[in-house]
Amino acid sequence: MLNLFCDGASKGNPGLSAIGVSAKRTEESPEEIFSISELIGQNTNNIAEWTALLRGLERSIHLGEKDLRVYMDSELVVKQMKGIYKTKHPGLIPIKKQVDELVTHLNSFEIIHIRREKNKRADELANLAYNQN
Repeated sequence: MLNLFCDGASKGNPGLSAIGVSAKRTEESPEEIFSISELIGQNTNNIAEWTALLRGLERSIHLGEKDLRVYMDSELVVKQMKGIYKTKHPGLIPIKKQVDELVTHLNSFEIIHIRREKNKRADELANLAYNQN
C-alpha cells in the first residue's frame, strides 16, 4: 500500500499555482518513496488540488504501484471523487476523467479527507515550488 499526501495551492484564485505530493509506505514514515513539487501555471485552487491528485496517481502507477490510499485536505476533491458532489466546473471535468481512468489501473484505491495540519509535507512541497520560482 502506498500512501499519497496531495495538496494544491494558488496565489490568488485564479493565480500562480503549485502542487505538492508526498508518497510514503506508511502514514507516519519519515521516508518518502517520492515527492513532487511543481509550479503548474495560472489556475484556480481547485484545479491545483485536482492536478496534485492526478500527478500523484500518474507517478505511482508509473512506479508499478497497485494499491493507493490518498490523503487530501480538499474536502471538495474528496467528495467529488466519492461521488457525494458532482464535478460540474468545465476546468475540473477533464482532470477528473483522467483521474478516474488512472484509478481503473489500481487494485485498490481509497481517498480520505484530512485536516490541513495532517497534510503539512504536501503543503511544504507546494510552497517549495513557489520559492524556487
